Amino acid sequence: MRIIDHHIMGLASGTAARTGEVFDPNTGAVQAQVKFGTQADLDAAVAAAQKAQPGWAATNPQRRARVMFNFKALVEAHIDELAHLLSSEHGKVIADSKGDIQRGLEVIEFCCGIPHVLKGEFTQGAGPGIDVYSMRQPLGIGAGITPFNFPAMIPLWMSGVAIATGNAFILKPSERDPSVPVRLAELFREAGLPEGILQVVHGDKDMVDAILDHPAISAVSFVGSSDIAHYVYRRGVAAGKRVQAMGGAKNHGIVMPDADLDQVVADLSGAAFGSAGERCMALPVVVPVGEKTAVALREKLIPAIAALRVGVSTDAEAHYGPVVNAAHRTRIENWIQTGVDEGAELVVDGRGFALQGHEKGFFIGPTLFDHVTPDMSAYKEEIFGPVLQIVRADDFEHALRLPSEHQYGNGVAIFTRNGHAAREFAARVNVGMVGINVPIPVPVAYHTFGGWKRSAFGDTNQHGMEGVKFWTKVKTVTQRWPDGGVGDGANAFVIPTMG
Repeated sequence: MRIIDHHIMGLASGTAARTGEVFDPNTGAVQAQVKFGTQADLDAAVAAAQKAQPGWAATNPQRRARVMFNFKALVEAHIDELAHLLSSEHGKVIADSKGDIQRGLEVIEFCCGIPHVLKGEFTQGAGPGIDVYSMRQPLGIGAGITPFNFPAMIPLWMSGVAIATGNAFILKPSERDPSVPVRLAELFREAGLPEGILQVVHGDKDMVDAILDHPAISAVSFVGSSDIAHYVYRRGVAAGKRVQAMGGAKNHGIVMPDADLDQVVADLSGAAFGSAGERCMALPVVVPVGEKTAVALREKLIPAIAALRVGVSTDAEAHYGPVVNAAHRTRIENWIQTGVDEGAELVVDGRGFALQGHEKGFFIGPTLFDHVTPDMSAYKEEIFGPVLQIVRADDFEHALRLPSEHQYGNGVAIFTRNGHAAREFAARVNVGMVGINVPIPVPVAYHTFGGWKRSAFGDTNQHGMEGVKFWTKVKTVTQRWPDGGVGDGANAFVIPTMG
């Protein structure tokens, strides 16, 4: 059986005390074993990072950018290999896997411009003969703890910015689909990244805790469920680290009476069910405003859902594939039953779905609920599966309150032709990322990604300038070069603000 090893400089491959199973979600079979690292493995990675990082930080930003350019070209050359490897462990269809990789590469493209981003600020003549300038310097060693649902994109979001700004980076990917992160680390090395700057260690909670407690790791970036994000944030901060921890979501799509319903339904088909709903920016709640809108939307949704094709990852005509493992499928099915028990109307039931020839795969059909209410736990919590819930709103103010008062605040969308309504909604809604006729409002790489409330812990977001700020610290220098001779008193120092 295939063994998935760490990517640690100077660490000889050996037998692991503990391993995890990596499944093929299409068949339900175990396809590989991933080694779980120990404290000694992490210490080895940190030691290698400490040795390599000063030299990398001293490398001028333009040369670091050239590594990013080389890496981008290598990933593009290997994208078919990477996408098939990703799909084989995650279950998402090949097109979604390529999108996963491409969105990560867009952050790498941003990192190719790191020389400009790191220029700093300068003030000439802040006081008599005094200039002030600032510089951004790397933190040292950073770490990333990433989820199963985007095994390429999120590791690239974190590692790209951290490395481009001069840090060494240790990645702990999900143990459910760990192969692509290892392959990306190999390609980074081929692109010219020095040994020890990017390393991959595998594991479960034990490795997470070891990373959070390690005194030589200065910053940790995390993406996962909200409960674990809160845990990571509290434990990491208590250990003196800088921490950004992105959590769960329950994104809403507000459908105004003037919206183009055909376009809304097309958007919902991808946003709610694409990648089997295993996305923190999925759109699992749709909020039609007014009874007439609700009835018309439901009538259009039912045949659109019936037309969705669930298939194996390599099926080019499939809209989505299996979920990541059997435990997650059971969890989704339990949430569907909870919705039924709480009184929601189950319009389309995706439980019990079986794909001919792949009966042991982790498949679940698309599911639709109507008459879901805010007091239901199935509405309050993140299901993370191909389940769409209709929550009917009486008017605009009612629709605005739903996402604003929800415990999560990752993303939200409004569908309308009314510019005033869209502008009002965007300004007032209590959510971090807003789409106007855009169902999944993930910002482009040179902006920044981050939610509010229980969707994010910490003060700095992912990628863009927020990412640069997270992975660097500012040093400000006040300098004076006197014109006169030493000790003649002609250039007595005056604090710039008092000059």
